[in-house]
Amino acid sequence: MDIQVIRACETWQQAGAYYVRIQGMAKQHGITLREEFDEHDTPDTKYIVLTDADFPVATCRFYPLGKGFAMIGRVVVLPEYRSMGLGSRVMAEAEKWLTELGYENAVIESRVTAVGFYEKLGYAAADGTVIKGATFDCIRMEKTLDKK
Repeated sequence: MDIQVIRACETWQQAGAYYVRIQGMAKQHGITLREEFDEHDTPDTKYIVLTDADFPVATCRFYPLGKGFAMIGRVVVLPEYRSMGLGSRVMAEAEKWLTELGYENAVIESRVTAVGFYEKLGYAAADGTVIKGATFDCIRMEKTLDKK
């Protein structure tokens, strides 16, 4: 594998994030495009894209919540690239960028089935309340970012 990290600021780079989300999440779980692409996909939203030989294979997005907090979401790895550490890598890249931008805390609304993954990355359930979603039930998790 030849994994490269892109901080997707241009349309063609963001298209890579969208591709991974459509192939790795929407298509797999029967999520409509209207549900997948919501009010948080704006020109101000930041996207991380991991590529393998220039082909997009993993992504996430983040946007500000206010008071030093940012929401990381839409963390997706293409099925054929799962269990290779790319989910952890895309999260680490997002956290690094967030820290550079001055954020102190990251928030994620984890699918209930993925809570253990995020706990391994240092996230903790905010209050344990399950958020009922149209497709997945989620738990809000938070992490204080390292100031490196």
